[in-house]
Amino acid sequence: MGRTNQWRLERRVSVSVLVQLITLAGLIVGSWVNLQRQLDLVSHDVKQLLTVQEKFCDKLERVRDRTIAQEYRLRTVEQRESFVSPDKGGR
Repeated sequence: MGRTNQWRLERRVSVSVLVQLITLAGLIVGSWVNLQRQLDLVSHDVKQLLTVQEKFCDKLERVRDRTIAQEYRLRTVEQRESFVSPDKGGR
């Protein structure tokens, strides 16, 4: 009868270990799914940031182009003024 009790004890330990392994596997799978969901959210946010950055860069280029155009206009006006001003500068 000593062998029968020993077998039952080993069987209980095996079932306990099996339950722990299944629980651990469930936690690992759950963590993996959660990680994938978080990565999807981060990927979506990065795509949105890149889109906004592109729009911002486009606007910045337009402002730069306008600034350059205004600088040329200002130079033209200043050159015209400098041609007119020597006549008036004798006052």
